[in-house]
Amino acid sequence: MKSIHLALCAAAVACGLAAPAQASAIAQLKAFVAGSKTLAADFSQTVTSKNKREEASGRLEISRPGKFRWEYTKPYAQLIVGDGKTLWIYDQDLAQATRKAQGAALGSSPAALLAGSNEIERSYKLNEAGKQGDIEWLAASPKKQDNTFSAIRMGFRDNALVEMELTDSFGNDTRIRFGKPQQNVSLPASRFAFTPPKGVDIVSGD
Repeated sequence: MKSIHLALCAAAVACGLAAPAQASAIAQLKAFVAGSKTLAADFSQTVTSKNKREEASGRLEISRPGKFRWEYTKPYAQLIVGDGKTLWIYDQDLAQATRKAQGAALGSSPAALLAGSNEIERSYKLNEAGKQGDIEWLAASPKKQDNTFSAIRMGFRDNALVEMELTDSFGNDTRIRFGKPQQNVSLPASRFAFTPPKGVDIVSGD
């Protein structure tokens, strides 16, 4: 899978939450946005389209506001890293790095909203989506039709976001599961900076 949904970078942003016990999914999301400065977690991702199913896994790191590192390790190595201004996508197999303006690249995606300021309700309408098993779900629907995702669901257990389900404008369904979250850990600024290795082709994105 060489085409990565950039917005997922940060989907992953909301893994460990410090919310009161028995809080609703929306309350837990807001607690995370308001109180989490940094986050590190493992993730596994499954993308399902009409004709295929693709799986990947890796590690994410977040430093609010606006900095994130979304690193795929399986089945191939790919790095998506943003320092708040510039977004880099590095494909190790292709020896290619793409550079974009971070704000233009992410727009009002979950990555931009959750890794940035407390603005999620400006672009998404939040609704409680009920409980399935031991997971409390919320649904986030875009207020504008030109958004990257047509539907987002977030599942919480024990005050932590454990799953996300996203449907993009092309009808692809993405499920992300989070594990081993570490909230408000020390993450050096160097984790969110990228220098292309020698010999790598650099492409400037739109």
